[in-house]
Amino acid sequence: MKGEDYGPGFEAGVFLVDKPVGWTSFSVVRHVRRLLGIKKVGHAGTLDPFADGLLIVCAGRPATRLIDRFMAGHKTYRALLQLGVETTTQDPEGEVTNTCPVPELTDARIRECLAGFVGSRMQTPPPYSAAKHKGKPLYYYARKGIEVRKEPKKIEVYTLTLAGYDAATHRLGIEVRCSRGTYVRVLAADIGRSLGCGAYLLTLRRLASGPFSVADALSGEALMEEDGREKLLGAFLSVERALALQDAAGREES
Repeated sequence: MKGEDYGPGFEAGVFLVDKPVGWTSFSVVRHVRRLLGIKKVGHAGTLDPFADGLLIVCAGRPATRLIDRFMAGHKTYRALLQLGVETTTQDPEGEVTNTCPVPELTDARIRECLAGFVGSRMQTPPPYSAAKHKGKPLYYYARKGIEVRKEPKKIEVYTLTLAGYDAATHRLGIEVRCSRGTYVRVLAADIGRSLGCGAYLLTLRRLASGPFSVADALSGEALMEEDGREKLLGAFLSVERALALQDAAGREES
């Protein structure tokens, strides 16, 4: 596949970026567009502003037309749940709708609970999500007070492990490896209900998507630096290389 040449040292390809908290996924795309001087840039898998971690950015038509394939791999996240509180959005950006005392929890009790969520299950996209209805994301309707309920979809949780629990703050850390389309905020709320106290997703970090790891990603802040273009080009992955990695991971996952 011949890449399009958009400047010295760059052909259409893929960039792994560690999106900072507070940035939208599109803001990363906008910075990459600015640095490369092209318009054909997109990302594979949205991260909410409160979340951080791996964002796969595709630049140039040979890469952007493969976005759906790059989104297909298993995802790994590290999350922090706030137990005893529920919000409208199931994350820190919503309003508190309910509070509940948190029972005494042992690591054994928590692991038992988490084990119950491993495997296949049906999950309904939350109202505040980017899932589309009539061409618009669900959060568009939710913000207008319009309730739109999407059909549940099958998801798979491959591993779900305890990453620590602070009994003083009632904050529960987990690491989850799951299929594409899994909403970790919904999983967090379900875990909270299973523990008898409710919960919302306080923080979320994407560690991996398919064969791509945040450990290999360029920090989003680097895009703002004076030598941001050079650093971005230094993180370049050819379309052929990225596709080969994705396909090899797909064979392993199937």
